[in-house]
Amino acid sequence: MIRQGGELRISGRVTNTSARRVGPARIGVRIGAAGAIDTRGGLAAVTHRTSLTRSDGPEVPGRTVRLAALPTGAERGFRLTVPVPDLELDGAGAYALTVSVIRSDGTGTGTGTGTGAGTGTGTGTGGVLGLTRTQLSAYPDATRLEPLRTTVLWPVVDTPRMEALTLRTPDSVLPVFRDDELTAAFGPGGRLRRLVEMGTGQPVTWVLDPDLIVHARAMAAGYRVARTPGGSHPREATEGTGGEAAAEWLAALRKAVRGREVIALPYADPDLVSLARGGGAPLAGLLRSASRAGRSVVDRALGIRTRAGVGWPAGGELDDGIARYAKLLGLGTVLASGAGVTSSGQLVSEGATDDGAVALDGGTTALRYDAAIASLLLAVHPAEGAAGAPARLLLRQRLLAETLTAARELPNARRDLVVVPPRRMPLGTARVLLTVVAEGRKAGWLEPARFAAALRKPTAGRLRGSDGHPPARHASELPSARLAAVDRDRRRLRALTKVLSDARVTAASVRAALARSVATGWRGDPAGAASYQRGVSRYLTASITSVRLVPKSTVVVAGGSATIPVTVDNGLQQDLTGVELRVLSSRPERLDARERAVPVRASRAVSRTVRVRVKAYANGPVRLTAQLYTTADGRPWGAPMTFRADVRSVPSGAVIFVLGGTALIVLTAAFRLRRTRGR
Repeated sequence: MIRQGGELRISGRVTNTSARRVGPARIGVRIGAAGAIDTRGGLAAVTHRTSLTRSDGPEVPGRTVRLAALPTGAERGFRLTVPVPDLELDGAGAYALTVSVIRSDGTGTGTGTGTGAGTGTGTGTGGVLGLTRTQLSAYPDATRLEPLRTTVLWPVVDTPRMEALTLRTPDSVLPVFRDDELTAAFGPGGRLRRLVEMGTGQPVTWVLDPDLIVHARAMAAGYRVARTPGGSHPREATEGTGGEAAAEWLAALRKAVRGREVIALPYADPDLVSLARGGGAPLAGLLRSASRAGRSVVDRALGIRTRAGVGWPAGGELDDGIARYAKLLGLGTVLASGAGVTSSGQLVSEGATDDGAVALDGGTTALRYDAAIASLLLAVHPAEGAAGAPARLLLRQRLLAETLTAARELPNARRDLVVVPPRRMPLGTARVLLTVVAEGRKAGWLEPARFAAALRKPTAGRLRGSDGHPPARHASELPSARLAAVDRDRRRLRALTKVLSDARVTAASVRAALARSVATGWRGDPAGAASYQRGVSRYLTASITSVRLVPKSTVVVAGGSATIPVTVDNGLQQDLTGVELRVLSSRPERLDARERAVPVRASRAVSRTVRVRVKAYANGPVRLTAQLYTTADGRPWGAPMTFRADVRSVPSGAVIFVLGGTALIVLTAAFRLRRTRGR
């Protein structure tokens, strides 16, 4: 931002990307002929213009620098200083600034040079070799615009890292992570550490994923890292190294959010758009429960009271289906792109600037945020170091211009501006955003506002529908087949918990992993999303199949009464309960089990031999089928095991008894048949 009486200093580099030598040229500065840009739409139009036109205005006289001839591929820096009065600005506003390279002899050679931080786009007419554009924001001291009440969200979110499996030790249960990348992110200079440091003391609303807090606490308490992401055996993991970094990060976050507004997103930040479109309704109960537990974890870990019930659909997309699904999850407020919601009190057409709360049918409140600013923050990823300085400068100039132009659109109206950065906000973007807010606040056209204030007095409104959302956005959604697989795993978990002696920890670990399987963080990483979901499925499969009957071929039953040994293998990390063994005979008149079901108890990681008492009535072979069942609901568990029993040396009395019994059955049947016919 510039002020009257100062100087405009421009520096950059010119590169000859053409196939020929470029002769001597001059570099000049131009201010848009129309003066300050009046609307956000006008600002976008000027920014996208590629050729030099009369609208760019004339060169500021006497404020050019000479550029010597440039061979092909050569690059040369320049500096240019212009006193602000020479720019002849006519008051507050954003002005189009063009830096152009013109041949000294006035003849054009086509595209081939770039200036400043931009790319050469000369038209080949009028001697233009290249140009770049940005914006200048001026706000004289006497200016009195009604400031925009500006709510800035500060997301602290990352991709899920924790697996479903855990490693049980005599003293604890250690979680297993897919990788150890959070160690660097939590450590000094890491993205998550720097975000916390940069946001401390700033007028922002913190947005936290409870799952990230769970990750940090788990790391601080001790964890393992899988040798191969998505593995199913917890012992194939090494000790994690980020415990200290995670503990320090949690302490810094606890200090940073004290006394500040904090939003706890639904657990693992679920992809509301994919769930609403892909039939994720069966998962709603699991996600709702996980979110309640997640918020409690955040509140306890940070010693605060967070705001819950806020959903954040990817891209701010909101239609009737998404609104209904958000309601199903208990989310009363949904962050929505300003392009998707309209209100009866809308002040600006297609109100990208007219943010604020809108009450929708069904009881949902849509908090509209600025779609244009969100798109800029998402599209530009400036590095934080010196190499990213030009990109940061251009982004800063554009954001200042966007917010100042928004204030000038209706200079006397009291309006809201809600700024939503990308979920995984780069540090360079974070730095620019804080700078813009500070400069706009100091000048007077921005006024920091709380999230709660933005929700006050919602206007009545409606959804515009989903037709305007780009197809590319739908391509990044989680496929419905994967959502169906997650739901199948949810049902398989219910079966697994019925046979565990201590199901609480295992169930909590897997339910959290199921929630992570549908996280918004997987957008843009379909391979990672598929790998994570398959890992959860493999873990459940390995757990379920680790409780099995050990195959056997033949047993010999000698005598009228005997016991048959059946071995149950328990490969779980905890004791096996809630299972019973049933043995069925193909020839019960020859050999039958004396007990309908035998309870099975087996310590963790051992095989247990269960003895089934049988009664023999006649000699000969019998096919027996052994099957495990869950005690709670009598459902089969695993595959049945069939083996042969050879009955030998049964006493003759028993044989005669069985035969006699058979004869009585035949006679009785004949007698009843005769009586029936008589009727």
